Amino acid sequence: MASEPGRPGSDGVPDQDPPDVPGTQGNQDGQDPSPTDAQAGEQAPADAKKKRRKRPFWRDLVVIVVAALALTILLKAFVVEVFSIPSGSMETTLLPGDRVLVSKIVYRFRDITRGDVVVFSGQGSWGPDAPPPPGNPFVRLWGDLTNLIGVTAPGTDYIKRVIGIPGDHVVCCDAQGRITVNGVPLSERSYIHPGDVPSSVPFNAVVPAGHLWVMGDNRADSDDSRYRTTDPGGGAIPESQVVGRAFVIIWPPSRIGDLPIPATFQQVALHVTAAAPAVVGGTAAALTVGVLAWRRRRAPELGDDSREMGS
Repeated sequence: MASEPGRPGSDGVPDQDPPDVPGTQGNQDGQDPSPTDAQAGEQAPADAKKKRRKRPFWRDLVVIVVAALALTILLKAFVVEVFSIPSGSMETTLLPGDRVLVSKIVYRFRDITRGDVVVFSGQGSWGPDAPPPPGNPFVRLWGDLTNLIGVTAPGTDYIKRVIGIPGDHVVCCDAQGRITVNGVPLSERSYIHPGDVPSSVPFNAVVPAGHLWVMGDNRADSDDSRYRTTDPGGGAIPESQVVGRAFVIIWPPSRIGDLPIPATFQQVALHVTAAAPAVVGGTAAALTVGVLAWRRRRAPELGDDSREMGS
């Protein structure tokens, strides 16, 4: 006969419940997990934290530096570039040691205008040719890095103010000693070096197509278009060599400010006079075409008359 619960069995030993198996019955009955499960759960986040701590700091630093350099190179190539002013040829607008931001995209949206301060390369026009890169790779790398932030700049880059654009007739000087552009005198006292005259060197030039007549604001100490009349372009520089427009001084802090176009270049007469040659040229061309057409129409009649007269 089967023994009853709680009573001795046939062997005299009371029936017992089966022993608990860790991690099974306790969890099924809603009891707390075993110590082994708790230790495993705590150990997993701890291991993840250790793995994160094990990554060396220098790797993060290298990633940051490389990303910053890549961004700087992209900005320099397509958007803006920092240039350091090496000489006093643009005083007092720009002083030696000033650093300026040069926009490389502005002339994709508008033409170069009179009064702009531009950075351009003299390679192939004013010279000298750029020196070969140093043979030492570390010196070359250091030079590239300093160029990126405007500490140094290639020796073939210049910064000047645009006085004449393609087709302009630039002359020095009128009876009052002023430079004229297409017969319109410029009032330059707001930007040329105090005490300087507009130019002590006379010149009379028509700016070739695709070129610019440029001069420094320190007229007594500027190697510019006036002294390059025997160079290609007759002293004018190719527009294709323009790097961009200098539009703001960013260093030193006491010199921070923009570089606006002086008011004298906004004269209405200057722009009207510049447009006049094109209008006159177009009118002359139209008249020439009209005369030729009239002569063609008249040619058969003149031929008939001549035959009648000769008979």
